[in-house]
Amino acid sequence: MCGRFALSLPDDAMARLFEAVPANDLPPIPNFNICPSTQIHVIYHENDQRRLVPMRWGFVPHWYKSAGDGPLLINARAETIAEKPAFREACRRRRCLIPADGFFEWHRPDGGEKLPWYIQPAGEGPMVFAGIWQDWEQDGVRRSSCAIVTTEATGRMAEIHHRIPVILQAGDWGKWLGEEGHGAARLMLPAPDETLRFHRVGKAVNSNRAAGPALIEEIDI
Repeated sequence: MCGRFALSLPDDAMARLFEAVPANDLPPIPNFNICPSTQIHVIYHENDQRRLVPMRWGFVPHWYKSAGDGPLLINARAETIAEKPAFREACRRRRCLIPADGFFEWHRPDGGEKLPWYIQPAGEGPMVFAGIWQDWEQDGVRRSSCAIVTTEATGRMAEIHHRIPVILQAGDWGKWLGEEGHGAARLMLPAPDETLRFHRVGKAVNSNRAAGPALIEEIDI
């Protein structure tokens, strides 16, 4: 799964990189401990242009009567996304990009204490997750929510955790957003080891209240 990530790219740089029109109410950055149920940066395609907007990280199915009416759906499994009632329509029609510097994952060696790792691009960033989104209305107010698509991990990542976010390369952004016809399903693959870097970080990030760049600094192990 992916349950925590970091983002430090400024809004204007993000808008230029994704060729997207930015909203006026984007979440504050940098944020080195982005947690579920908060507002995150999302890029989607609408009316022949890309938009950079805030969305709640935690997909809200249309039948929920409130945002907390069921499980917090922060991830959508690539293997079943096209079949799950909560996700199948969004998978076909409402795909998005979710930018990050990197993400955190926890590994429990030999059943011991869970230890945090930070995973980031091996080259120039950012890391871009495949996502899906949906509007949901409460008391006449439209709210947007999203989930990160994950798949089975392989290689080095599988030694840390069995799931990994689907990470999209720049050449695939348009395909995932539906700008280039069909074929998005073929993108839901684990990233090769050579495209990622892994290092242990301190246990401060175990708290969702922790903040600051020290959370992603490598520690000796």
